[in-house]
Amino acid sequence: MSPDGTSRSQGRQVQILGDGCAALSLAARAAELPDHEITLVRPAGAPAAAEHIWGFWGGAGLEAATRLARASWASWVIATETDKVVMTSTARPYFALRRSDWTTYCRGRAAAAGVVMLDETLATGAGIEPAIQPGIQQFDSRPPPVPQGMMLQHFIGLEVRAPTPVFDPQTAILMDFRVDQSHGMHFVYLLPFSPTEALVESTLFSPETLAEEDYLAAIRDYLARHYGVSEFETLHRERGVIPLGQLKRRDPAIEGIGGNGGAIRPSSGYAFIFIQRQIDNAIREAGATGRLAVTSPHKGIDLAMDAVLLTVLRHWPETAPELFLRMGKALTGDEFVRFLNGEADWGLRLKVVMAMPKLPFLRGALRLVTNGRQAKHARAA
Repeated sequence: MSPDGTSRSQGRQVQILGDGCAALSLAARAAELPDHEITLVRPAGAPAAAEHIWGFWGGAGLEAATRLARASWASWVIATETDKVVMTSTARPYFALRRSDWTTYCRGRAAAAGVVMLDETLATGAGIEPAIQPGIQQFDSRPPPVPQGMMLQHFIGLEVRAPTPVFDPQTAILMDFRVDQSHGMHFVYLLPFSPTEALVESTLFSPETLAEEDYLAAIRDYLARHYGVSEFETLHRERGVIPLGQLKRRDPAIEGIGGNGGAIRPSSGYAFIFIQRQIDNAIREAGATGRLAVTSPHKGIDLAMDAVLLTVLRHWPETAPELFLRMGKALTGDEFVRFLNGEADWGLRLKVVMAMPKLPFLRGALRLVTNGRQAKHARAA
């Protein structure tokens, strides 16, 4: 029964646990699932949604997100202490999307399609239990547990307003490695919204997060050194920790979706576009079979290559600036987008491999295989 007492038994019953990007993105497309009755349940005690920016490259199926985006850039930069590369794609620009803009849009679409949205603390009273029930297909979008020692992408970002025009609003800074590298792979990510306003993030790839002041000091030093900005107004602040690797589902008995369903790209931490692709695939599957089936949006070969890269970045982070600079120089802007978006064919993968220094990746692959064998023996013992 629905909360108003009317029957909802005409279609397949689907319940989604969580109300983040993945849950709402699926609920927003309920009109494409006419034989499904969808209920979204916000978990009791879930933290309040924090505002932040999601970055993604445009492409087919992302028209709604690109329309809602705050800004876009057809050019982006990778920079090191000694060199830089500027990449361009007019066909696949880079977009910045506010979380609140996307979730508000999704909630509106979901409501118009008849999706019931409940708070878990009220679910029992509404006649819908968050526990597993016969005849109801459940998806769990809640974050999965992160093993200790896993590689992480962690960052603090400030949206700043400078007193004078200093930013180039035509070009995003995707990775600027001209910052302290002593705590792991470290770069600044800068999205210029105007000549005076930008989001500036201090981002690291490493197993351990830092003290808050370390990120903030890196941002202040970067703006002073490279933009001559020693005083600025902070308009907004965001912080994040993204696990980099393949994670087990939060509850093995419940199908996962989003980060809990393997949507996060291990090598980059990008999730938004892969969540949308995961949902696209599930809706196509429902059209063919009548049942939603959520699977990983990543190819096995890409996950294997990501695992080697993360091993290199964990053990030899000092190689990171040169690795990403070489990739940027070897690829066109469109190729770069295809590779990071999981759209590479074998020719493009080979092009990336040939651009990389071979020794770090051979060492990384050997270490990965050795560690895998040791773990297997430990489990068997």
